[in-house]
Amino acid sequence: MDKREKLLAAALKLFVEFGFHDTPTSKIAKEAGIASGTLFYFFPTKDELVKALYIDLKSRLNEYISEVIKDEKSLQGILKVHYSTTLHWALKHKTEFRFIEQFNSSPYLKQIAEEEIQKYIKPIMALLEKGVKDKIIKPIDVNLIFSLICGHTFSVNQYLVANEFSKSKQDMVINDTFDLLWDMIT
Repeated sequence: MDKREKLLAAALKLFVEFGFHDTPTSKIAKEAGIASGTLFYFFPTKDELVKALYIDLKSRLNEYISEVIKDEKSLQGILKVHYSTTLHWALKHKTEFRFIEQFNSSPYLKQIAEEEIQKYIKPIMALLEKGVKDKIIKPIDVNLIFSLICGHTFSVNQYLVANEFSKSKQDMVINDTFDLLWDMIT
């Protein structure tokens, strides 16, 4: 693990544990075993570190989803695999997903360049638009549908994390809640 990766890993751990504002850069550098000056070499400000960590995590999650979803053809199949893959990744990467949740409900989200955000949501938005156009999905604003899907995903993840279900019970909850989501938008 190189110094930048060590800093990101330390920041992830501390931001989730203490929050963005209660985690000084000196604590991140110490946790990473790296000098503060080195932290500022990679990330000139704490804000830049927070945003870089988010982009890193979103990129990893999206690469994972893209790999799993590539063979799906139907809209329902694509959305189901996207949903279930996101939740399975979240259960396996609890700290990372918790950070993404924190970030999404913070002022930092507005500081991410629109092009960067579009890179992650454009494919799913295009699918939703096609679903509405093809009359598979209800004729509702796709931004609202996307918000409903995201909110549903985060809420179901919180439910799964709060309960110690077996893998088969987790899968059942994920499948059942996807069916509820699908019924809601179609």
